[in-house]
Amino acid sequence: MKVIYNGREILKNDGETVNQAFREEIEKSKYGVVGCIYNNEYRNLETPIEENAKIELLDTSSKEGIKIYIRTLVYIMGKAFESLYQKEKIMVEYQLGNAMFCKCDNIEITKDFIENLKSKMQEIIDSDLKIKKVEMNRQEARKLYAETNTSKGRLQFDFKENDIIYMYYCEEYYNYCYGVLANRTGVIELFDIVKYKDGFLIRYPSSQAPTELPEFVETKKLAWALEEFEKIHLVLDVNTVYKLNKAIEEDRIKDVIMLAEALHEKKIANIADDIVKRKNVKMILIAGPSSSGKTTFAQRLGIQLRLNGLKPVTISVDNYFVERKDTPRDENGEYNFECIEAIDLELFNEHLVKLLNGEEVEMPEFDFHLGTKKYNGKKLKLAEDEVLVIEGIHCLNDKLTSQISKDQKYKIYISALTVLNMDRYNRISTTDTRLIRRMVRDYQFRGYSALNTLNTWNKVTEGERKNIFPFQEDADTIFNTSLIYELSALKEIAMSLLEEIDKGNKEYAEAQRLINLLKYFRPISNEYIPTNSLLKEFLGGGTFDLH
Repeated sequence: MKVIYNGREILKNDGETVNQAFREEIEKSKYGVVGCIYNNEYRNLETPIEENAKIELLDTSSKEGIKIYIRTLVYIMGKAFESLYQKEKIMVEYQLGNAMFCKCDNIEITKDFIENLKSKMQEIIDSDLKIKKVEMNRQEARKLYAETNTSKGRLQFDFKENDIIYMYYCEEYYNYCYGVLANRTGVIELFDIVKYKDGFLIRYPSSQAPTELPEFVETKKLAWALEEFEKIHLVLDVNTVYKLNKAIEEDRIKDVIMLAEALHEKKIANIADDIVKRKNVKMILIAGPSSSGKTTFAQRLGIQLRLNGLKPVTISVDNYFVERKDTPRDENGEYNFECIEAIDLELFNEHLVKLLNGEEVEMPEFDFHLGTKKYNGKKLKLAEDEVLVIEGIHCLNDKLTSQISKDQKYKIYISALTVLNMDRYNRISTTDTRLIRRMVRDYQFRGYSALNTLNTWNKVTEGERKNIFPFQEDADTIFNTSLIYELSALKEIAMSLLEEIDKGNKEYAEAQRLINLLKYFRPISNEYIPTNSLLKEFLGGGTFDLH
């Protein structure tokens, strides 16, 4: 039988699974193979091969490969925990670097707990047990839920359109993951369990270094921001998609939206108050990854600053690019506009120093077509009650403002730090939330298809990994722009865009993964969303004219 493997046509035996047909390639792989892309869909290695199938193996050096690895590791943790504590419950809370933070409802996290859980997980991994995806009809699923009183995979059952309900079984343990799992427990080669705060961390490698367990670097400010929102949403009793859907079905969603938006407003007001308290601050620097809502945040912060007697004056770093001939190039020989060396740091700092000293400066405007700065007579001088507001990917990096003293700067890191879970074991990735935001905005205001957004997303996230995330702990404060209800508001537009991507495109696998996430959200009407909401930056129709 003919199959296409990594773009080449090869022959394989009839009736084999991917695992059987590519056993040699899997065993020789430099990194652990955990799944595959089969006809542009993410699958596990037990997938039966058909004639002319297109197959690409996924190892842990790929982004989806490491996601499969992490999902499988969390699944194994669930099996180990349940075998040790049959009557207790656990919650996978959020990601911190290359680790997942988990909490138990009624168990003190002691040294013995950590050792027992880690030992049981290692035992499951060493046994190299099969993980099998089992399908049930609705009647069979109803019986399972009635007999076990479990919430595992319950969202599938509550989604009435699902005729088939899936579970992943490993021996007697079952659970569901909203994404592909590996076909056996033995694929896990590196992990660790360590106590952290009132819970524990599951540590794992990254796709950049699949054979190493990176040192855990505590991100206190990021953890604090996540924990703060986690507690608030527990108070709201909306910390899972099931509870969010219940609020929509019971017509309580307007209250949830108002409370979520009020929380944003209160936090922004607190940041403005903190800036005013620091008497020497003359420069506010805002940075965050793509689709965090930086533009709306800056506008809303500006209003709160005015209430405190400070007038914001915005400067664009984009007008300070070096001349095109001096722009650094990346490994492919293309211009790299995202690295800090692409900015004329000497001129930028010279102008900042003059402005903060009360001098007048003629501001450049960068002509992107010609690749040069132009001076059109636009002059700026800061008044006593004015403060500079600068937004850009390098704003947390002190290299950008090296000539300005620390006490004159106030740095803000913003990101959509999602704290909503599908259920106790399945968290929603912050990166996925931002991707869905960007997809909707790209379509609404830039005329780009979801295909285009997905095609460029890896390059976007790579730039963030290099230029933003290493500096997030240097911020004076972190603002979480996520809204507990946002995926319900973005769902209908995002789903229609993703469904346009057909199976012939390599982006189809990612599109299907996101569809499988979004389909479980009940949609909500945009009319419920306040016009000053950060979400309006992506949906349109907001108070601030941003596009």
